[in-house]
Amino acid sequence: MKKGLLLSVVASGFIFAGGNIAPVQPVAQPQVAPAACDFWGQIGARYEFKKLSDGANKWGKEDNTWKAAVVMGVEKDLGYGFGVGAELAGFSDLGLKKIATNTNNKADLSQLYLTYKNGNTAIKAGRQVLPKSLSPWAWSDDSVGVKDTTFEGVVVVNTDVKDTTLVGAWIAKARPFGGPSVNVNGVNSKGLFMLAAQNKSIANTTLTGTVYYVTEAKITSAWASAETKAGSADLGLQVAYAKASGSDATTGVAAYAGTSFNGIDAKLTLAYLKAGATTLNMGGTSAFWGNSFAGAFGGDILENGSKQTLARLDLGYKIAGYGKVYGGVAYDKVKDSATDKILGGRVGYKFNVGKVAAKVEYRYSKADMTDGSSVKHQRVRVEGIYKF
Repeated sequence: MKKGLLLSVVASGFIFAGGNIAPVQPVAQPQVAPAACDFWGQIGARYEFKKLSDGANKWGKEDNTWKAAVVMGVEKDLGYGFGVGAELAGFSDLGLKKIATNTNNKADLSQLYLTYKNGNTAIKAGRQVLPKSLSPWAWSDDSVGVKDTTFEGVVVVNTDVKDTTLVGAWIAKARPFGGPSVNVNGVNSKGLFMLAAQNKSIANTTLTGTVYYVTEAKITSAWASAETKAGSADLGLQVAYAKASGSDATTGVAAYAGTSFNGIDAKLTLAYLKAGATTLNMGGTSAFWGNSFAGAFGGDILENGSKQTLARLDLGYKIAGYGKVYGGVAYDKVKDSATDKILGGRVGYKFNVGKVAAKVEYRYSKADMTDGSSVKHQRVRVEGIYKF
């Protein structure tokens, strides 16, 4: 089964175009007159260049990537609880591509859906996207605002229980950006089912649980997390499980502790992973906290049969009126694998230029292999995004 497709699948647990599941307020009477349209969008640009340890490329010459993107969406209330939404997205390398893997230009109708709201229940059917808040096994990542994958299915959200959000979803198709739509796991015609619950009845605490089942392929995954805030301290615990019928299961546990004081924030994440045949990273960046190494430093090594101990420290400092500087280091010790260990680091600066959110970041990672060799990666990224 293609993991990039399964990532697409579960992200559909949210009901609104913006990606957040919020309580749906009861409607006393059906709305007869349609409301005005709700528009959203953004314009973004990114330039990055890389360097590999084999010396096959040169900084900013043989391995760079340009990307300019535009995203525009609209959601319209049709009255009587019904609504419709659509999103059009596109990107271009502006004719500046340097490597063959770059795509010149591409556009797609990334979202097209109908909604229905009645009391505390909301239904969304059609092509849609979801972030990872309630769907940590698979979610819709993006690049400069353009969603990598969208999904075609039905999502139901209910908030009748106080401080609790319940989600049920059936996803029939996954749609990589630019299409065409494909079956969830490449061969399965019956889709994927998801059930999720999130409770916030305990002060400053969020409890989340999600289970998945991919029919025919017989893949099961279960996730649970608890996050709380006590004063200036943030604490979290997460467990994750994924298993395909007839293969070894993948299990992971992760925890973090963080704090903020006088503009300084620090966060330490520790994790242990036993990787079976079914990965916790179904494409893009995994929502398993111990796999945050891949998202932050570009070194995903969730290899079948390996056992990994991971540690990551992130630091940041807000400069009043001038943005934020940040950095971090990560370490991954691997057993039963061709990779022995990975060390990574990053440093960056986030700031605003008018209404444009900008970022400059440098990343580095070094993987030591059991045969004594090593592989190094370096990357510089400059990015700016204007939302409207």
